[in-house]
Amino acid sequence: MTTIDYSVWDHIEVSDDEDDTHPNIDTPSLFRWRHQARVDRMETFLKQGEELEKSLMESRRKLEEAQRRVKELKEAGSTDQGEELSKAQAEEKQLRKEERSWQKKMEEHRREEKKMPWNVDTLSKEGFSKSVVNVKPDKQEETEEQKEEKHKTFVEKNEKQIKHFGMLRRWDDSQKYLSDNPHLVCEETANYLVIMCIDLEVEEKHALMQQVAHQTIVMQFILELAKSLKVDPRGCFRQFFAKIKTADQQYQDAFNDELESFKERVRGRAKIRIEKAMKEYEEEERQKRLGPGGLDPVEVYETLPAEMQKCFDDKDIQMLQDAISKMDPTEAKLHMKRCIDSGLWVPNSRVDEEGDKGEADEPQYEEVKKEDQ
Repeated sequence: MTTIDYSVWDHIEVSDDEDDTHPNIDTPSLFRWRHQARVDRMETFLKQGEELEKSLMESRRKLEEAQRRVKELKEAGSTDQGEELSKAQAEEKQLRKEERSWQKKMEEHRREEKKMPWNVDTLSKEGFSKSVVNVKPDKQEETEEQKEEKHKTFVEKNEKQIKHFGMLRRWDDSQKYLSDNPHLVCEETANYLVIMCIDLEVEEKHALMQQVAHQTIVMQFILELAKSLKVDPRGCFRQFFAKIKTADQQYQDAFNDELESFKERVRGRAKIRIEKAMKEYEEEERQKRLGPGGLDPVEVYETLPAEMQKCFDDKDIQMLQDAISKMDPTEAKLHMKRCIDSGLWVPNSRVDEEGDKGEADEPQYEEVKKEDQ
C-alpha cells in the first residue's frame, strides 16, 4: 500500500482559525493587511530570483566570450601574443569564479523557495496557462528573386559602410571595423565588393580596384572559414585575422594566390563589359546612319571601287558619271542601288559645289549607261 506524505500541508500560511481574533479588531481589515504583506514578500522574493537569474546568464555569456578569446589566441600560437594570452586566461579564471558564485546563490534561492509555506495564492496558482507545440519550421531554399531582393535591400541600407570597408588597408583596421559592424560579415557584402571591383576596373581606376579586391578576398576567406567550421561568419572573423596576422606562410600564400587570381578575373570581366558596351554603342550609331534602304553608308562606301570612293570624297557628280560609264553596267547598277539604299546617293537632289549647280537623278544615271552601250 502506498503511503501518502501529508507533511507538505504542515506549513500553510492561511487557515480557517485566522478568524479567531480579538472582538475589538476589525477582522476583515486584518486579513487584508496580512494578505497584502504576504503578496509583497512574494513579489520581493520573485524579483530577487529574476535578478539572480539575469546575473547568472550575463556571467555565463562573459565566460563564453573569454573562453572563445583564449581559444583564438592559442590557435594563433604567436609568441608576440603571449602576454595577451596570459591576460585572457586570468580573465577567464576570474569569470569562472564569478559564474560559480552566481550559480551557488541561485541554488540557495531555489532551496529557500521550496521551504516557503504555501498560501492561498500559491495553492490556487494556475499550473498551465497555454500549450505550446515546438515544431521546427521547414527551411525552404530561397529563390533567385528572393536572393536578389535580399541583396538589394541589404545594399540600400549598408552601401556606405560596405564601401568604407572596401577602402581599408590594415588588418587591424579591418578587424575593428567588422567588430563594430558585424552585420557586414555576409555574402551580400562580398557580392557587392566584387561588383565594385569590376566597376573600378571599367573606369580604369586600377590601383583602387586592387585595394578593394584585397578586401573582397578578406571577406570571402572569412565566409569560407565559417563554412568549414559550420558557424556563423560573425563569430569567426577574428580567427581569420588571428591566422593571417601571424604570418602563417602557407595561409598567406593561399590568400595571395587567390587575390591575384581574383584580380585577373576582374580584369577579364571588365574587358568583356567594355567590349559589350562598345558593340552596343557602335550598333546604336550604325542604326542612326542607316539609309532609306536599310544599308549602312559607311559599310557601303568601304565596298565601293576606289574610283567611286574618290568621287564621293570630292563630291564631284561628273567624275562619278565618268567612273560609272567605264564600269560593267550590271556592276555599276548594283553599286548605285546600294549607294541609294544607304543614303550616299540621293536621287533628284541638287548638289551645290563651288557656285555651280548640277542635278543628278536616276534618269541621268540610266542615260549614261545607254551611251556607254
